[in-house]
Parts: sequence; structure tokens; C-alpha cells
Amino acid sequence: MGDERVVPAAIRSQRSTRDIVISLLVLLVPIALLIGFGRVFLGADQPVVIDPAPAFQEARGANAFPVSEPTDLADGWRTVKADFRREAGGATLRIGYLGPDGGGVQLLQSSLPADQLLPAELTRDGQPQGTVEVAGRSWQRYTARPDESALVLLEPGRTVLVVGQVPERDLERMVAALR
Repeated sequence: MGDERVVPAAIRSQRSTRDIVISLLVLLVPIALLIGFGRVFLGADQPVVIDPAPAFQEARGANAFPVSEPTDLADGWRTVKADFRREAGGATLRIGYLGPDGGGVQLLQSSLPADQLLPAELTRDGQPQGTVEVAGRSWQRYTARPDESALVLLEPGRTVLVVGQVPERDLERMVAALR
């Protein structure tokens, strides 16, 4: 009589594990199919491209600093972020781009003092590394975070910073397109 109770419990234990595995597969297969469908047919893994015009207009309307906007960028540049903010002591316009090779570039224009802005954006270790002449202006090369390059234009009342994990030629293309 004692053996009859042990056998059904052992069988139920084996069935429970198998049933759990089957139940998980029944749940995971449709989820995997939905994710695959989204990536392949709906482009779910592609960045959302936005229109930066409202941020540029807001920055121009604030009249905190002269605003430059890239024009005639080569094909493949996509705007993925655009934000204008007034801050204590100034205002900042940030525009994020993905370059043709997929690397990120940030265009930052600000009326904040450069000695406050540069350490915050390039880290405290960011140092000038010489100059480069682009479109008739002298830009300073700066070190930034690991694997990033930066070009900085210091003007009275405005600092322009172009920084990214792209080859310096792409930063120079962005700078050359600023009008």
C-alpha cells in the first residue's frame, strides 16, 4: 500500500517538469516570432529619425546666442535628438546625429561659460590638442571620453562643440556644414 502512493507522486513530478518546459516553449515561440517580425518587417531596431527644426526655432526665438544649423549634409546623416534648454546662466541647444557609418555625433551650442561647459561635456580631462581650419574658422581639437573626438569653437557669448565616436573627417564635415 505504501508503494502505490510513491509511484504516482514520482510520475506527477516528472510530468510537472515536462509540462513547465512545454508551457514555456508555448509562450516563448510567439514572443520570438513577434520580435523577429518587428525587426525584419517593421524596422524596430532602426533609430527614430526626427525633425530638428522646432529645436532650432526655439533656440533662435530665445535669442541667447547666434544659432548655426547644418545645411547640405551628405546623404546618410540622420537626426535622432533635438533639444533646447534654458539653464541657470545660459541656454543650450543639443542636436544628436547618426553619421553615414552609424557613429553618433552631437552638435552642442551654448551660451554657458566655456570653463563650465567643456568639463561637463568632455570630462574634466578634456584638453586642447591643437587647431584645425574648417570653412574659414579655426576650431580647437579636444580630447573627450574614450573613443571620442571633439572640435570646439569659442566665440564671445557662444561655444560650439561637435563631439562623437566617428572619424575626425566626419566631425569636420559636420562643422563645414554649419551656417
